Amino acid sequence: MSTPDLIALALFIALWMAYSFITDRARFFDRVSLTRAMSSQRAVWIRNAMHRDLRMIDTQIMAGLQNGTAFFASTSLLALGSCFALLGATEQVFAIFSDLPYFFRGSRAGFELKVGGLAIIFGYAFFKFGWSYRLFNYCTILLGAMPMSGDVHKDPAGADLAADKVIRMNILAAKHFNKGLRAIFLSIGYLGWFVSPYLFILTTAGIVVVLIRRQFYSEARLAVLERLD
Repeated sequence: MSTPDLIALALFIALWMAYSFITDRARFFDRVSLTRAMSSQRAVWIRNAMHRDLRMIDTQIMAGLQNGTAFFASTSLLALGSCFALLGATEQVFAIFSDLPYFFRGSRAGFELKVGGLAIIFGYAFFKFGWSYRLFNYCTILLGAMPMSGDVHKDPAGADLAADKVIRMNILAAKHFNKGLRAIFLSIGYLGWFVSPYLFILTTAGIVVVLIRRQFYSEARLAVLERLD
């Protein structure tokens, strides 16, 4: 690893952490993120469900969230397996890249370390998606445990507590899902490292800029949160 490689890797980690912080906990130029806005909408959804006798629509929404999480978990596992396959074919891949002097520079050990780093990213994403899937499963059980609409007025405090449990579990599941999805997005920027550390910096910065625009300046955010800034 050269000095530019180490600098690019450090910048990649720093941008990842900074983006996660401003999206989940802070504001960006006093703007609330789309993720936090949707957390509020999740609370509205669950409290509306508390007053419905028939909750088939709510269980369908929950099933859709689980299916999306399962899809990305499977995708991450396949990508992780591809990284190990790539490590097994290092000789062939490095021989091909070595014939492209303007495309690839570095040693075999450096190449293997980069593939290993990519495997770590996909492994992290898989565990996040897997845990998110489990939390959505718990959320479905808590949703079923909420009192029926006709019983809410008998114990309003207990009904509110049951709804709060579902809301907290749903938001937590979404939080882990977003972390896994964030890893998938940033892995695209990581691919620039296989070309050069300078391209690695550019691709990472480009991905982060796109993600920030979607979280704080997109039409989707305006549709949810336009009047709350």
